[in-house]
Amino acid sequence: MKPITLEWVAKAEGDFAMLERESRARKNPNYDGICFHAQQCAEKYIKARLCEAGIEFKKIHDLVSLLDKVRGVEPMWETFRQHLAYLSGFAVSFRYPGESADKTMALDARKRCRLFRRAAREALGLKP
Repeated sequence: MKPITLEWVAKAEGDFAMLERESRARKNPNYDGICFHAQQCAEKYIKARLCEAGIEFKKIHDLVSLLDKVRGVEPMWETFRQHLAYLSGFAVSFRYPGESADKTMALDARKRCRLFRRAAREALGLKP
């Protein structure tokens, strides 16, 4: 695996660890944070796969646009389009006043992230 791919995977796993830890918080869980890190984890795994395939990409957070770029090497990821579109919404707006996630949204984002993470890790030859 290319060194840059490994870096993206490490960053993705950092976001996954954050969302998992925050999901277990009993006092004042940060639902916005869970959703944001779920989006970030998915984004970084897509970018890892793009790097591994030698496909260039711009600095964007739109998971659907990134999915369109990676589909040529990962056509089965199309099944995640709705999940990725949902997670994309947490990239920016939920980090600022005006929108807030609730527990249901956070659990949904976590579930969708987990599903995509498993597929992304398998595609990269990593243990789920």
